[in-house]
Amino acid sequence: MSFMGVFFLFIYSVMGLYLWQQGILRSDWLKEGDVAYASSGSDFPSLSPQKVGLLVFLSTAGCVFSLLIAAYFMRQGSPDWQLPEMPSILWLNYFLLVVSSCSIQAAYYSALKNHDIQLKNWLLVTGASSLLFLMGQLVAANELQNLGVYTYGNPAASFFYLFTTLHALHLVGGLVALFRTIRKSYRQALGNLIAPSVELCAIYWHFLLFIWTLLFMLLLGKGDALGVICRRVLA
Repeated sequence: MSFMGVFFLFIYSVMGLYLWQQGILRSDWLKEGDVAYASSGSDFPSLSPQKVGLLVFLSTAGCVFSLLIAAYFMRQGSPDWQLPEMPSILWLNYFLLVVSSCSIQAAYYSALKNHDIQLKNWLLVTGASSLLFLMGQLVAANELQNLGVYTYGNPAASFFYLFTTLHALHLVGGLVALFRTIRKSYRQALGNLIAPSVELCAIYWHFLLFIWTLLFMLLLGKGDALGVICRRVLA
């Protein structure tokens, strides 16, 4: 099986397993008439419309990134392919994204336990580390441009700017939702009232970390190693 086949299988397996564990086949929207307003009596919690919408969006975004990765593999075999040396700040940026993913998960746990002060602090850590990540990505792009690496003339460099820009745009969209959640946390008396919003942000940040991990390995020239890892995980 090709790398992209393994990647697609992994994406859809994870999404399908998550939806099944959330009891999507037992959700109220599958029922008809007045029965839809009655309790299903199942131990599985029903998916909220917001979570369903987010999962659909993440599935679509995952397919978009998958197609770009497929184009990356097909293009890298061309004679004009020259992978530029990646700026060292990308490692710091990756660490910042890991911090933001861990902090938003900690914020979700704090919301469930009604630890309001910890919730606010973790949300602020997530916002600050994410903004620093975006600033670091701009610094990395500026370093490459100072070295004469532009979007034209080198397809590998073009993919770098495409990957970083598209991922950054997704993160900016997540920051909008995060800042709304932070504002809500200062208005609500109990953290568990905004726990669903924090959970959605956590899912989104974990997705962004997963995607950037794949892209970062590709930009470092570790695509073959990534394919071996995916095959072993699925095996």
